[in-house]
Amino acid sequence: MTFDQWMLAFHVLAAFALVSGSTLFWVLVVAVRRIDTPDDTLRLGPVARVGNAAIGIGMGGTILLGVYLAFALDGYAIWDGWIIAALVLWLIGAALGRQVGEAYAAGPKKALELKAAGQTGPSAELLALNRTSRGVLFHALTTLVLLLIIIDMIWKPGA
Repeated sequence: MTFDQWMLAFHVLAAFALVSGSTLFWVLVVAVRRIDTPDDTLRLGPVARVGNAAIGIGMGGTILLGVYLAFALDGYAIWDGWIIAALVLWLIGAALGRQVGEAYAAGPKKALELKAAGQTGPSAELLALNRTSRGVLFHALTTLVLLLIIIDMIWKPGA
């Protein structure tokens, strides 16, 4: 295999990491909707860290290797319409992903506050934070953007 073929393989692996992280967060979105205690909320923290790592590897790998490939491969150019579309969608996805993170960070923060105050039982306020409709909306939009990027990468409209 050539170096560029390896880079393409790593680009695809990064995309798999991104999709895997997004899927893991959908599992967490569903799981956290029924959780109303600080301990149970905080128990999901290590799983969320795995998802964050997968998203970070996926986002970083796809953008860095994708831009490299756009310059390195003879058949593609960074100003090709489908590549520009992918870059724009990547930026939109990153912005939406930050919103998802902010929406779901409120639950663990509140859980830590409740635990520090000695309140370990069910909390309606914690349940409401864990059921954030804003977080679900932004994660759904992020998933849609991810799907559009995948479609763009597979069919390369305008190439």
